[in-house]
Order: sequence, then structure tokens, then C-alpha cells
Amino acid sequence: MKKLKDVRAVKMNPLVSIIVPAFNEELVILEMYKRLKAILEDHQYPFEIIIVNDGSTDKTIDLVRTLCKRDRRVKLISFSRNFGHQIAISAGIDRAKGDVAIIIDADLQDPPEVIPRMIEKWAEGYDVVYGVREKRKGESVFKKVTASLFYRILEKMAPIEIPLDTGDFRLLDRKVVDELRKMPERSRFLRGMVSWVGFRQVNVKYVREERYAGVSKYPLPKMLNFAIDGILSFSTVPLRVASALGFLAASLSFVLLMYGLIVRFFYPAKAIPGWASIFVAVLFIGGVQLICIGILGEYLGRVYEETKGRPLYIISELLNFDE
Repeated sequence: MKKLKDVRAVKMNPLVSIIVPAFNEELVILEMYKRLKAILEDHQYPFEIIIVNDGSTDKTIDLVRTLCKRDRRVKLISFSRNFGHQIAISAGIDRAKGDVAIIIDADLQDPPEVIPRMIEKWAEGYDVVYGVREKRKGESVFKKVTASLFYRILEKMAPIEIPLDTGDFRLLDRKVVDELRKMPERSRFLRGMVSWVGFRQVNVKYVREERYAGVSKYPLPKMLNFAIDGILSFSTVPLRVASALGFLAASLSFVLLMYGLIVRFFYPAKAIPGWASIFVAVLFIGGVQLICIGILGEYLGRVYEETKGRPLYIISELLNFDE
């Protein structure tokens, strides 16, 4: 009976860990803290705000240090260099002490005002509450189309169900956090990892706002790398496509070989000497081989990174953590 009462008490008043990865966010970090603090205090949630400084080169870390002095509920993890957005989130997950952990970017595109709705869903018994973007303000048509296309391609390829039109803005129950901490892979795609873990999951729909200030930290090359990580981390379909292309090339080559032999021995007058057919065949087979080698190389490169056994990140500074 005592355990049941304890669980009910936690559901009514959970310790909330907010994980905020930050890279060169000096123009927005104070406003982000102000809005998070207002929402959490208004609903009387005990909380900690873990800001992960991902190798910022502006005044972000100085502003966070000031916040840490003013409010011990703000905690700083500072990396020795830029390790990447997904690694920064992972560092926050590793240090979070809350009954729930909520991941939110510093740019305020994902509004903190959605957090109470997420906690309400968690109190109903869900272990993961993820935000689904009904509308995306301030983003180009190109970005919207490519993002939508990526999620739908990933949905077809991945053996697990990864929700469409979602980001990293989500709530994780303590037991989900504990499971994620057991997963040390380096090419991290956290929204896929959360889906892989399982448990009861539900969505909360919201309108994604324009960036409050500053510029996007995900230019096209980073977006492409992130998309490749997402696909290769959760699907072997590219390897199967490579095999299919190999069989297709072999089949077409065999057909061309048979055609050449038939013309050579049965219709010698129609045989036209030249290099066109050889040239086309070599280009086709060579192109297929390069594609297949490239796909294999992407997977092999990830295996190589895993075998090094290096830490996911290096911390240069911690503030307001008990240890």
C-alpha cells in the first residue's frame, strides 16, 4: 500500500528534468530560461534545468554560468568541444535525476507552454509523450518538403514505427531514461532509439514557432548527415538495395552477352563493330559497383567508429551537480 501511495505522490508532483542542448545561443538562452521557469513554477513542479553547452564559441556559457549562480536549479554541462546535438541530449539524459526528463531545444521553436500537457499525459500512464508538429512557422518550403519526405522514407525502411513529423521535443519517463543510458552507440538518432525502446507512447500536437533569435544550427549538410544517420542506424534496406542493383547489373550484362552472341553467330551481317555497347555496359556496371561500395562504406565506417571505444563526449565543466 505504501508503494502505491508513493507512486501516486510522484504522479501528482514529479521532479522534472529539462534537458536543453545549446550551441551558440547567446541571443535566446535567457528568454528560454525565463519561459521555462515561469511555466514550471506556475504549475508548482519541482524541477532542474540541465543546459548542455555543446562547445559554444559565443557568450552562451557565460550567460549560463550567471544563471547557475542565481538559481541552483539551473545546471551546466559544458563540453570540451562541439560533439553534436544528439550527443548533447545524451549527456543531459545521463545526468538527469527527475521522475521525467523533457528534451527541448534552446531556440524556443518548440514552445515550453506545451510541457504541462505532456506531464498530464504522463500522469495518465504514458511513458513517452512526443510532440507532433501540426504546423511549422518560419521554415522554407524546401525544408518542410525534405523533412516530410525523410520521415516517410524512414517509416518505410525502419523495422520499428517512428512517428511522422516529430523532433526531439518529448517527455521520457524515468524507466525510459534508464534504458536509453544503456545504449552507447555513437551514430545516435534519439527519436528512433526512443521508439525502439518501446513502452506506452502517445503524441501531443502543437504548432512549431519561428526561431526566437539567432540562426539555425542545422544547415543542409548537417541535415543530410542527420538523415543518413537516421536511416542507417535503424534499417538494413540500403544493403538490400545494393544487392538488388548488383543482381540487376548482372542480369542486364547477361542479356547483352546473349544478344551479342546471337548477332555474332546467326546475323553476322548485322553486327556493327564499335565501342558503344561496351562503353555503356562498363559505365553501368561500374556505377552500380561504386554505389554498392559507398553504401557498404557507410555501414563499415560506423562499425569502425564503434570499435574505437572512445567516450561519447568529454566534459570540461559541471555546475550545480551534487557530485
